[in-house]
Amino acid sequence: MSSEVIAELAPTGVLRAGINLSNFLLVTGRSASGDPEGVAPDMAKAVADRLGVPIRYVPFAKPGLLADAVDDDVWDIGLIGAEPQRAEKIAFTAAYTEIEATYLVPGGSSITAIDQVDRPGVRIAVSARSAYDLWLERNIKHATVLRVEGLSAAFAKFRDEGLEALAGLRPGLLTDVESLPGARILDGQFTAVQQAIGTQRRKTTGAAFLRDFVEEAKASGVVARFIEKHKVRGLSVAAAA
Repeated sequence: MSSEVIAELAPTGVLRAGINLSNFLLVTGRSASGDPEGVAPDMAKAVADRLGVPIRYVPFAKPGLLADAVDDDVWDIGLIGAEPQRAEKIAFTAAYTEIEATYLVPGGSSITAIDQVDRPGVRIAVSARSAYDLWLERNIKHATVLRVEGLSAAFAKFRDEGLEALAGLRPGLLTDVESLPGARILDGQFTAVQQAIGTQRRKTTGAAFLRDFVEEAKASGVVARFIEKHKVRGLSVAAAA
């Protein structure tokens, strides 16, 4: 292992991995010691093992907070959705997993397809600064996007205020739809959240190592094994870059 890679990615002798706790597909539990468990923590541990250094998890309640901390020297790698706004300061790998994002609509809704959502008068509830909210920010031109803090709050706003659509990850919406008689999840996706590994842009050698590591992990079946290990539904291995 190149000493330059280790110096860039583990300058303290430990790989500090920023983990987004709000992604229920990638963080599925806690260990006895309180560390996060799931596909994302396992990916971070695999990077640390390749580097030959210990791992230390740095948890964040939301992905936006993790991204905001890129210049604070609190994490060496961050595991979050790769979005253009975040990529301005973070050098991302290609995705290692993908998650479909779509809409939930209430019973009796006249909306039957994703391309009918972005219209005047349609109000969309969404968890603020999630990867799919960043997509909505760039792409929604006519509908009104109502941002609230957290997944449960977005669902509550959609339900309690009678909104026309709830944006979310398909696996989470599958749970939400069960509590709303007549509600439907729209077929297809408006985006697929690309879960990746990032590091500070100045760490060019470390970023190149991470890109190669992710491609190898996908091709060798490592990512698929992590998904199977944690029995995650709705998460798929991303295609080769």
